Amino acid sequence: MKGVILAGGLGKRLSPLTKITNKHLLPIYNKPMIYYPIETLVDAGIKDILIVTGGHHAGEFLRLLGNGHQFGLKHINYTYQEGEGGIADALKLAEHFSDGQKIVVILGDNIIEKSIKKHVVEFNNQKSGAKILLREASDPQRFGVAEIKNKKIISIQEKPEKPKSNYIVTGIYMYDSQVFNIAKRLKPSGRGELEITDVNNAYIKMGNLTYNMLDGWWSDSGTFDSLLRASNLVVEGAKKPSRK
Repeated sequence: MKGVILAGGLGKRLSPLTKITNKHLLPIYNKPMIYYPIETLVDAGIKDILIVTGGHHAGEFLRLLGNGHQFGLKHINYTYQEGEGGIADALKLAEHFSDGQKIVVILGDNIIEKSIKKHVVEFNNQKSGAKILLREASDPQRFGVAEIKNKKIISIQEKPEKPKSNYIVTGIYMYDSQVFNIAKRLKPSGRGELEITDVNNAYIKMGNLTYNMLDGWWSDSGTFDSLLRASNLVVEGAKKPSRK
């Protein structure tokens, strides 16, 4: 399988920090944010990685990461998203890179504690469709929320005012090659973006979406509070013998 890291957008919620750099290059404790999703994919056995970036500071990724030797990679692929068309719009740029293979997609601001390798292996053995990783949250209205019945996801709502559960969709998604045709058929939401929630709901309608619960802690890093929280969690984790 191949890996895709979505690291575009302008990071407006983190302004003025993002006036001078891309959000995903900001530090989480002692490393740039983008290091963490790369390490997550490499740890899961994925060595062919595409970074989708955008904005005014895309060239800084190449300066920082080069060809990825520090992660044990032979090469890192890059592509550029113009504007802010949403997660699903950014994902469309990975079609040529995927070359018909299954892909593991991770948002560039997602920081996790434990390995996702077992979930990736399980999806690799899944005949077709998609898999997403969930976890419980105290503030589910900030995220995509999964409604589960009889151990199956029956719907996902994007940032609902009255969530139907506390199970949120983390920014880690696994898709077969159908995802690109699905993304091409999407219409912009009220925010003017192509929503990844609509992609996942399309797989639900096909009866082809599975899920696992994400182990350990998880944090996004898109706000000042979550950026601080992610750093604190990494500091605490650094005191433990292993992140596995």
